[in-house]
Amino acid sequence: MPTPEDSLWLTNTVTVAAGQFAPGADKVENLRLITMYVQEAADRGARLIVFPEYASYFSGRLGEDYVNNAEPLDGPFVQAIAALAERYQLHIIAGLNERTEIEGKFFNTIVAVSPAGVTESVYRKVHLLDAFGHRESQWVAPGPLDAPTVFEVDGIAVGIQSSYDLRFPELTRRLVDAGAELVALPAHWVGGPLKELHWNTLVQARAIENTVYVVAVGQSVPHGIGRSLIVDPMGVVLSAAGAEDAFLSTEVSLQRTAQVRAANPALQMRRLRVTVPAAEERN
Repeated sequence: MPTPEDSLWLTNTVTVAAGQFAPGADKVENLRLITMYVQEAADRGARLIVFPEYASYFSGRLGEDYVNNAEPLDGPFVQAIAALAERYQLHIIAGLNERTEIEGKFFNTIVAVSPAGVTESVYRKVHLLDAFGHRESQWVAPGPLDAPTVFEVDGIAVGIQSSYDLRFPELTRRLVDAGAELVALPAHWVGGPLKELHWNTLVQARAIENTVYVVAVGQSVPHGIGRSLIVDPMGVVLSAAGAEDAFLSTEVSLQRTAQVRAANPALQMRRLRVTVPAAEERN
């Protein structure tokens, strides 16, 4: 692991962005808003922009309409954001209602597309929101416990997780073990007693305990709390939004990560590891 003294090659910075909005049932309008934020990101020199969970389609309480509006990974939504990524030469991460072969259900999927216009990472939500009066598993199939995928944005390794996953620190730790230096967290964080406190606390905790950047992007009101934020490896909030639609951007730096990890080598000092049991042991 490089130290601040021998990491002059890490002095370059990368601008990352977040597009906080409230996806609706109008897919055309969702893409219009996404396009607007992608244009803004490109104007500011961003190399990555992250959008919320369910960015392709959302109508409030989950129901059959989500299944009917689910799309394959090569469907219109992913094709549209891939075209935007290629046109504006940046990476895009966004939530997708993905079609499955399981009757009456869909995958809550996060997809990343590259400036070449190709899909570079797919994450299907592992931890479904069966809490706080919600039952996501009624309509959503849980994602498989596959090995975490990490892709690069100008030399920075990026991993993906989603919303309720935030409450399971072992998932973020697996991403970091796979090399992630920045974790993208699209979310639909529902309001309720202490929910804003939980959101801010957990996002900063995942950054601090893993010494990584976290780009956490929620849906804005009326269905989400908004409160998107970008946090550095020491837990410092670099950019944050309120409850309404918002665009965020900031610079991230591997040199900052090296400095934090030199001061706090917690990852090197670990005595326990997160492992996933074989399929037969999980059943």
